[in-house]
Amino acid sequence: MAAAPLLFIFLVLNLNLNPFGSQAQSLVQPKFDGFVYGGKTSGFNPDAILIEAFFDPVCPDTRDTWPPLKQALDFYGSRRVSLIVHTFPLPYHDNSFVTSRALHVVNGLNTSATYPLLELFFNEQEKFYNQYTGNTTKSDIVNSIIDLVAGTVGSKYYSAVKSGFSDQLTDLKTRFAFKYGCSRGVYGTPTFILNGIVLPDAGSPVDYAGWRKLIDPLVGSKKAQ
Repeated sequence: MAAAPLLFIFLVLNLNLNPFGSQAQSLVQPKFDGFVYGGKTSGFNPDAILIEAFFDPVCPDTRDTWPPLKQALDFYGSRRVSLIVHTFPLPYHDNSFVTSRALHVVNGLNTSATYPLLELFFNEQEKFYNQYTGNTTKSDIVNSIIDLVAGTVGSKYYSAVKSGFSDQLTDLKTRFAFKYGCSRGVYGTPTFILNGIVLPDAGSPVDYAGWRKLIDPLVGSKKAQ
């Protein structure tokens, strides 16, 4: 879902406003932001074509773009195409930040559960739409997400998941991810960067045929080198 250009201008102008002080304002992190599809060891190949995706877990367009992208990734394999997903919580989705934060919490506990949780959010997305949670307290929403997350990573992680939502680091990681997107000109979801180039039509899903059309020529170029 794309935002208005005025929203993007507002975000850029406020990029460095952060209540945690000057250290939190820096966009530079010890590790590159994002979740590697397939895991850090088997999923990322520095010689592969790189897709960076900016996703909001409660954005319908993000949800709709995932199945064809996943199909394309499985077709090409991690040796030829790598994916890194960055969370980009849109401000007009009330529960986008807390669901994005949940992904950072889980990724810190068990990286193999990050994408299953993302898919679970897509499947359960309507529960977190504004119109269904408008009369629900923030703490109740967080508790429902904690229960959902614990069901994904395992009940033994319940306490760790719950404490993760009180950990300032997971809050900052979610903010950093958003700021990284802003620094790359992202203003809506889904947005894709293919080998460093931002694809047009931000906020619109790309179907499987669209990914094949984009990636096939790049795979052919690599074979020729």
